[in-house]
Amino acid sequence: MARPSAWRPDAVLVQAVIAGALSFAHLHDLAAAAGQSGWKAWAYPVSVDLLLVASWRRLRNGGPTRLAWSWFVIALVASLGANVATAGLLDLEHVPAWLRILVAGWPALAFLGGTLLAHQPRTTPEPVPAPEPSASEPAPAVLAEPAPERPEISAPEPPPHRPAPVLAAPPALVDYARKVAGEHRARTGAEIDTATLRARLGVSDDLVHVIAAQLA
Repeated sequence: MARPSAWRPDAVLVQAVIAGALSFAHLHDLAAAAGQSGWKAWAYPVSVDLLLVASWRRLRNGGPTRLAWSWFVIALVASLGANVATAGLLDLEHVPAWLRILVAGWPALAFLGGTLLAHQPRTTPEPVPAPEPSASEPAPAVLAEPAPERPEISAPEPPPHRPAPVLAAPPALVDYARKVAGEHRARTGAEIDTATLRARLGVSDDLVHVIAAQLA
């Protein structure tokens, strides 16, 4: 198993930590100059930063945009105002009364904003039901497609009857057969049979019967 890579500092993260620390210190200094001493001066920057984070998170999660943007701008103005006020433009030894009033009223304002952001219900669109067909409207008729016609298969016609060809023995073959039959009679004293005549002539069975009929 490979070991995880060593932690390396991120420039963006370092910059965010530095900016947050400076803004935190400016808010603390302004609250302390406005008459908030001890732990109360440290609670003011925490309250402003938490309101910023809560409003930004609501924006990222798709909450009410107008409400989240309003409280985000209020928290951002409080943070930027403290940074500007502590830059030498305001005498922290003699803080005006209106600034003391704003600092003193900030906890109630931040509590209201945090409560609205935390408990604002999310509106989800209700599903729209599909319209049901009314009973008065007839259902659309479905036309049945006609079945494809099957071609009729006719029985094959029998081939026309052709008469068997009549075999005719050539006259020269008949004369040769008569000569073979005479030699057989002279040698054996008996008429030649069909099988012997066929073997001597080398013809088919049908043809030898035709020849034998002519020799009779």
